[in-house]
Amino acid sequence: MKQILFKNTNISYSDTGKGTAIVLLHGFLENKGMWDFYIPEFAKKNRVITIDLLGQGETECLSYVQTMEDNADAVHAVLSELRIRKAIFVGHSMGGYVALAFAELYPDTIKGLVLLNSTARADSEERKTNRDRAIKAVKQSFMNFVSLSIANLFSESNRERLSYEIESVKKEALKTPLQGIVASLEGMKIRQDREVLLHLTPYPKLLILGEKDPVLNYEETKEQIENTAVKLVTFPDGHMSHIENQDQLLIVLLAFFKSI
Repeated sequence: MKQILFKNTNISYSDTGKGTAIVLLHGFLENKGMWDFYIPEFAKKNRVITIDLLGQGETECLSYVQTMEDNADAVHAVLSELRIRKAIFVGHSMGGYVALAFAELYPDTIKGLVLLNSTARADSEERKTNRDRAIKAVKQSFMNFVSLSIANLFSESNRERLSYEIESVKKEALKTPLQGIVASLEGMKIRQDREVLLHLTPYPKLLILGEKDPVLNYEETKEQIENTAVKLVTFPDGHMSHIENQDQLLIVLLAFFKSI
């Protein structure tokens, strides 16, 4: 584990391998450990950077609202420390929102972009209301909120088959401090719509979705890449493609990296 100081906040990251840099950004209630299966494979030909986002994993909280731009600036601070000028970004769920904010703020740093179970669109009014409900729920019962939230990320058909993996994800999620959870929910709620980046940016882009994703509506999410050069890969399961479709995702990502 390595750390840098960003705005008086410790940011935790890992740095493995050599070659073209790949930056892996985890989702909400996750941490950089979600990539542990993938790092050894990616690091055979690439330099792999994983970063705990603000208030998640071993990175401290920055404030009571942690925007996607705050997270993007923290990621940029890590890359500056490592003297990385260009990288391929892979963002899972909230990590995708951060990658898009980064792409808007630091466009010259992006060599390729993968949105994994993520969207470029802002929250709908309904989703914003649900974020407020989530903030209330986690303040009332932290453990119940985390347990229910994690189970609901997997497709129903996988909840029994992957019960051990789900318990492992829950254990990691329970390490997230309450302030980190609330600050991330507040930040996601107010994030900007960045669909235009899918249409106008020049680098290769890939959208990976689960057809039975309980969090993101599959049909609505894939609408945003119509008439773009963004490639789409669809898996038959839920929001946690890195677990539900682990081997297939590895093949897809390695092929994408190789194509750039």
